[in-house]
Amino acid sequence: MIKFQDIETSSYKKTWELQKEMQSKRVKNLVGDTVLFVEHEPVYTFGKNANKNHLLQNYPENVKVYNIERGGDVTFHGPGQLVGYPIIDLHNYRMSISWYMRSLELIIINSLSHFGIIADRKEGLTGVWVNNEKIAALGVRISRWVTMHGFAINVNTNLEYYDSIIPCGIFEYGITSMKNILGKDQNMKAVKRELKNQFKINFKKEFKVVN
Repeated sequence: MIKFQDIETSSYKKTWELQKEMQSKRVKNLVGDTVLFVEHEPVYTFGKNANKNHLLQNYPENVKVYNIERGGDVTFHGPGQLVGYPIIDLHNYRMSISWYMRSLELIIINSLSHFGIIADRKEGLTGVWVNNEKIAALGVRISRWVTMHGFAINVNTNLEYYDSIIPCGIFEYGITSMKNILGKDQNMKAVKRELKNQFKINFKKEFKVVN
């Protein structure tokens, strides 16, 4: 069974440390599978293989920059964006990174559908898209088949912060949000509630008991 912990708002650094602690404990089977939900202060993060040139020189000086151990390029986190950090042992489901990534995308796609947003994948690119605009980014780290980092959905995000980066190193497509598509602020609790439902549906299909 996956548990959900709603932190609401927390600094990026503090939550990053919490993730590492929980991943270590999950490897040792000291905690169960957990998904953290959180909003951060404005930050830019680089994945381990990111191109530093994708953070442009005009970025706001008050926004902190972190180099982290997830995959992927540069991305933004900030208020109005729902970030999910699954700390999940894939031994209990399917030991496949591609399966896990596609499952996260499907969970987000089905959740957005609940709000009347038709989203999809783009072949060869990670994330969730509405036409040619990205609405959710994914980047994970897996150690001993236990996950950390995860996904970020633009719910009511200030999209101007993306003007200072080449998001995920992709030049040819734009960025959008639920608010931008639907024309008004969205209820963050309602989005979290639907994500929980979709996690339960999608991961229950694959759950197996591991001795």
